Amino acid sequence: MIWQLDQFALLLVVICAVAVITVRDLLSAAVIFGVYSFLMCLLWAKMGAVDVAFTEATVGAGISTVLFIAAIYRTTRRSKD
Repeated sequence: MIWQLDQFALLLVVICAVAVITVRDLLSAAVIFGVYSFLMCLLWAKMGAVDVAFTEATVGAGISTVLFIAAIYRTTRRSKD
């Protein structure tokens, strides 16, 4: 039963990766990237690499997502598309 959950998490990681490169809104891409990093954190923890999982959670899902969102809010759009 556990391998089905692993495959489901891997499928969600692939879906998030494709969604990040196809979505047109930068804020949505930053949030999806945070979800991608969190899912990768879960996969690393499941594989037994707890130190890598902790680093992915703090840097990938935490700090990077916050910095991306802060940078998006500090910029302005030049055109209204």
